[in-house]
Amino acid sequence: MNKKKLIWQLPFLLLLIIGTVVILKKQPPFRTSEGMVFGTIYKITYQHNDDLQNEIKRAMMEVDNALSPYNPNSIITRINHNQDTLLNKDFTHVFELSQQISRETEGAFDITVAPLVNAWGFGFKHSIDIHPTTIDSLLQFVGYQKIALEDGKITKQDPRVMLDCSSIAKGYGVDKVAQLLNKKGVEHFMVDIGGEVVVKGKNPRMKTWRIGINKPIEDSLSINQELQTILEVSNVGMATSGNYRKFYYKDGKRYAHTIDPRLGTPIQHNILSATVIAKDCTTADAYATAFMVMGLEKAKTFCEEHPELNAYFICDGEGDSYEIFYTPGMERFIVKK
Repeated sequence: MNKKKLIWQLPFLLLLIIGTVVILKKQPPFRTSEGMVFGTIYKITYQHNDDLQNEIKRAMMEVDNALSPYNPNSIITRINHNQDTLLNKDFTHVFELSQQISRETEGAFDITVAPLVNAWGFGFKHSIDIHPTTIDSLLQFVGYQKIALEDGKITKQDPRVMLDCSSIAKGYGVDKVAQLLNKKGVEHFMVDIGGEVVVKGKNPRMKTWRIGINKPIEDSLSINQELQTILEVSNVGMATSGNYRKFYYKDGKRYAHTIDPRLGTPIQHNILSATVIAKDCTTADAYATAFMVMGLEKAKTFCEEHPELNAYFICDGEGDSYEIFYTPGMERFIVKK
């Protein structure tokens, strides 16, 4: 009796299997768009029937036209040259969020750091010989309190105030592309611009996206990609800030690219990299930089007061070892070995 029942059910099972295969084959393909933008590599993987590469590039160029100090016609360049310019939504959003995070971090994050970044040789102008008196003079026109958005225009307390959004622009670029993909109804994607990432849904294998955190090995050419840990993430923004790739030696001393806007000098903390997971990549990008400036203890205290942020810190340890600290909320993302 059971054998007869099974034989009778086989055609239906076969039809179910065939139907499932047909449905899967009808799913939109995963596509990849990659290239260079903002002076770094981007790679975008998404599931959609149409090739969205041109629209993706257009979205990134809109960010470049608003926030790139290397673009002579960008909004930020015109502001730095004290020229009247019309602000757009991209610039306004990033500026207002930057000011908010500057207040919350008591100036550890500050986009008016441009004169200092340039002076130390990490910005969009040539470096100069640095002396304590030089730093003191530059600090006179550095500080988020010295610039404001009033009546749709940027006002400065001193015309020498200059902006550098490099610590938040990549994150915003990632969010801008993610917004485009969301508007197109894309359910599964990963947007990666220079290591700043937004992921949604599943990867091409229909599993949760996995993102690696690199070991902080001195590697200015980004050749070494050895991983410290792997995170399983979805529907979040993620950014990492570190001093192990952008640095130089002068007179036997190592100078890292992260500048403390309050002191005017490259940071000397033992944090080698800070990875932040937040609701969006713009926020994660800015706080990753702020935590590098704060140092581990102050960053830990800040995260305790802001549980919506999850952070993973890699610090100098004894000898060649590293010390790791991460917030309680980060643990659920870490792939156990």
